[in-house]
Amino acid sequence: MNVNDEGITTMSEQLTNTYGITGMTCGHCVMSVNEELIAVPGVTDVTIDLNVGGVSTARVTSTRDLPQEEVSAAVEEAGYTLVAS
Repeated sequence: MNVNDEGITTMSEQLTNTYGITGMTCGHCVMSVNEELIAVPGVTDVTIDLNVGGVSTARVTSTRDLPQEEVSAAVEEAGYTLVAS
């Protein structure tokens, strides 16, 4: 939330980006990636669609633009690979 010039509290703008991730095979993989991504400063929500044997999709909502390097580092910390966009 933000406080505008009139002292009124407003909701912050939310940005949603979609990322491809390879190497995920199960629910534990989803939990690991979710845990790392939600720890990135500014991230408010993560939704992952698992695609075993293919590219899984992560929708990440944040309060700021996320540099791809930060997202990639979080995914790699969980043990997976971010697909270049």
